[in-house]
Amino acid sequence: MKLTVAISVLCVASLAVEAASLQASNEKNIYCYFESWTIYRPGNGKFDIENIDTSLCTHIAFTFLGVEEDGSLNILDPWESDPDGLNGFQRLVNLKSQNSKLKVLASLGGWNEGSEKYSKVVADPTKRAVLVNAVLNFLGKYGFDGLDFDWEYPSRRDSDDPEDKPNFVLMLRELKTAFKPYGYLLSAAVNSAKRNIDTSYDVPALSEILDFINVMAYDFHGAFDDYVGHHTLLYSSEIDALYNNSDWNIDDGVKYWISSGADPAKMNFGIATYARTFTLADPSNASLYANITEGGLAGPYTRSLGVLGYNEICETYPNAEDIWDDVQKVPHLVIGDQWIGYDNEKSIGIKVDYALEKNLGGFMVWSFDTDDFTGYCGEGTYPLINNIHSHLKTRGYKMKADN
Repeated sequence: MKLTVAISVLCVASLAVEAASLQASNEKNIYCYFESWTIYRPGNGKFDIENIDTSLCTHIAFTFLGVEEDGSLNILDPWESDPDGLNGFQRLVNLKSQNSKLKVLASLGGWNEGSEKYSKVVADPTKRAVLVNAVLNFLGKYGFDGLDFDWEYPSRRDSDDPEDKPNFVLMLRELKTAFKPYGYLLSAAVNSAKRNIDTSYDVPALSEILDFINVMAYDFHGAFDDYVGHHTLLYSSEIDALYNNSDWNIDDGVKYWISSGADPAKMNFGIATYARTFTLADPSNASLYANITEGGLAGPYTRSLGVLGYNEICETYPNAEDIWDDVQKVPHLVIGDQWIGYDNEKSIGIKVDYALEKNLGGFMVWSFDTDDFTGYCGEGTYPLINNIHSHLKTRGYKMKADN
């Protein structure tokens, strides 16, 4: 009798664990980035902390903090961030009062920071210790829940030191050890191109240390090329092979992260809410790898050649017809001499399906401000981010409620 009761209790406990595991596997992270400089944009493009819908994301990261060569933190925009200015740090952290499950992190690095300073800091034990202490003081001062390390990129760009790769592991491990007593989270934004992964990352080590691996599944092409290419292509097409780009796509990169030792449950699939654009050299030739003269025309809000937010596209070209690439699984527009490669509801749905099939932990969104956050175009507010939610729901998944 006692044995029967014990077996029954064990069965109930086992079912409870199985149910909890199933629920966890059906819940996904949605990790969103806030670009702090968007407060300076004009008109409908101005995006401030109060525009954030806290129900959309499990995590929000403030971009960016910088680093000095001695390892100390550099507050890149004190006026926007500090208490004697617009108090952006505290206002972002205060969003947790609207959503008690929300985690708010600070992101260190970014493209404009370059690579060389980070290379020098992580190579020096004294400078690493300075950075660890600076980060701890910063997180504690403002109440952030952790740090996102966005070094773009170890052993690349203005640093070609092969020691960046192991030194980055040392840096992350020292941060993680220091974070443990406080329960702080540690994530990193990483390159998604297969050919760059071995150069920059010790994948098994990063997977063991980090809480989240945010895979930047975008920027494969852009005005930095001299030809047309979509920046969020899921798969390569035949023409890519002719240009030695057969592995230059999201699928090859994600699979390589996993085969190299990354835990899929820690990986967040990057979703871009912006386009990469081109000005065609010959408007009659809008094919992939067509010659360009420069990036596409600057938009009214992002105001940069070669980039348009989804909000700028839907406002500026409300009646434009998508051209669908059924191999790369992405849409683009051709309007005169402008070639605009972006993601829409269809392509995001395909990317959500892809991430679920790979058992990835969730999604990363760059970024709030280039979605149609005002709902001006008639699809409701944040149509792209909400499409992640709605597509998850149709597949029997939902956003993770507790992190």
